[in-house]
Amino acid sequence: MSHRFDGVQALTAVNLHIAPGERRAIIGPNGAGKSTLFNLIAGAPPVQTGRVWLHGRDITHLSVPARANLGVGRTFQRNNLFAGLTSLENARLAVQHRERINRHWFKPIRGFTAVHTAATAVLQQVGLAEQAHVKAGDLAYGQQRALEVALALALNPRLLLLDEPTAGMSPAETADMIRLIQSLPRDLTLLIVEHDMDVIFTLADQITVLHYGQVIHTGPPAEVQADERVQGVYLGGNR
Repeated sequence: MSHRFDGVQALTAVNLHIAPGERRAIIGPNGAGKSTLFNLIAGAPPVQTGRVWLHGRDITHLSVPARANLGVGRTFQRNNLFAGLTSLENARLAVQHRERINRHWFKPIRGFTAVHTAATAVLQQVGLAEQAHVKAGDLAYGQQRALEVALALALNPRLLLLDEPTAGMSPAETADMIRLIQSLPRDLTLLIVEHDMDVIFTLADQITVLHYGQVIHTGPPAEVQADERVQGVYLGGNR
């Protein structure tokens, strides 16, 4: 894919192939094109040049909701939660979307046992079962990020895009998020944009390095860490 913003070339002929079940990280300096590539895969903005395929299906011109319905889930660098609703209510809304349940004329949505069960299960999966009835806005920051992962998981994604999952976290919260991501099913494909290299080298099977909108290296963590060009443009002498 290639992409321009107001005359600025954000991406130039970027090819990315992620195998099912792979955990791929995208790294690079600020302005390298990471967010642009990430957002194009998610569905916004529209692709200018190139194609996006999901398990053999061309999804290039599908909207964000249409991609979500096909199994593309994502989290955001800033929390995208309903702060006034409880953790369970947030999760229940995500399950309702998955099941295409908007409303029922004869009973409240909490009466749908399967929806409640699925929402409870996804909170359990991310370690928030005890916070089910706490408003999202009252959760600790790390718990809010975990809840956002829960909402993405509630959609049963095949590909999960994690945008800076540990940004702004304390060391303890970062460790909790790493454990959460490591606990996700291995058949779930992950694409991670993250600045914390300790997080990247812990989680990623493969790392793609962008520089000025172009891929300069893709490989396993040890290979990327040892690459002289990557060290020169991004890692420097810190690793």
